[in-house]
Amino acid sequence: MTRYALRGLSLAAGLGLWQLLTALDVDLWLRFSQFPTVTDVGRAFADRLSGPDYWTDLTDSLTRILTGFLLATVVGVATGVLVARSRLAGDLLGPLLEVVRPVPAIALVPVAILLFPSNEQGIVFITFTAAYFPVLVSTRHAVRALTPVWEEAVRTMGGGRWRILGSVVLPGALPGVFGGLSVGIGVAWICVISAEMISGQYGVGYRTWQDYTVVDYPGVFVGMVTIGVLGWLTSTAVELLGRRLTHWLPRTSYVPGGRAPRRARAAAALTPAGPGTKENVPHDQLV
Repeated sequence: MTRYALRGLSLAAGLGLWQLLTALDVDLWLRFSQFPTVTDVGRAFADRLSGPDYWTDLTDSLTRILTGFLLATVVGVATGVLVARSRLAGDLLGPLLEVVRPVPAIALVPVAILLFPSNEQGIVFITFTAAYFPVLVSTRHAVRALTPVWEEAVRTMGGGRWRILGSVVLPGALPGVFGGLSVGIGVAWICVISAEMISGQYGVGYRTWQDYTVVDYPGVFVGMVTIGVLGWLTSTAVELLGRRLTHWLPRTSYVPGGRAPRRARAAAALTPAGPGTKENVPHDQLV
């Protein structure tokens, strides 16, 4: 409860500082007099919530981000595993992927406009591209970092290629995969909003840019707050799903001046250290 109280206090302090600087028209190098106050943004937010356009924009942006992100998850994990496990695939796909990867996804907007028959498909493509490469790279590194002993153990017990993939490769790479997914969802939000500003019809990014063009600054901040909340919710959902699927991992948290959580102490008690390390334990005990 103390941690949640501190987080709420931090948010309240930020809003209070924003209200103070804008209400007093503070202009010390940064021109806060040009900003709307928190109360102005709150009134604009209430007006938007009562209209149908806000919910239409919200639905369109969420549909685009989820479609592109789910496609990037499936294709990125599959490509990462393939490149990491197959030397031929690495030689064929690796150079092409490394050449395309540094290109910002938002720079592909002209390509999407020329390539796809509708703006909707082009925006989903931009979102997919933005999330694809973080997922690909994290999956590739996670698979390559797996301990070979696990795979050899499965082969010893008669397991084939698919058994190794399902029992060793995918479960072992999950922590790294979800690290890439957490990065990918954030990058995907940046790019989908930018794509909506450039070529979208409806969507939070499109509406935010329209408010800017008509000098509706409270409306611009409504869009910014909406984007921030949506990004926080989706990234939190990815993190919670990752924790759920990797519940077998030992987790620790630093508590200054206190004791580690019970699960962390139990995991530490099961971890060999000092004279009981692998090098000093007799072979029959290791088996």
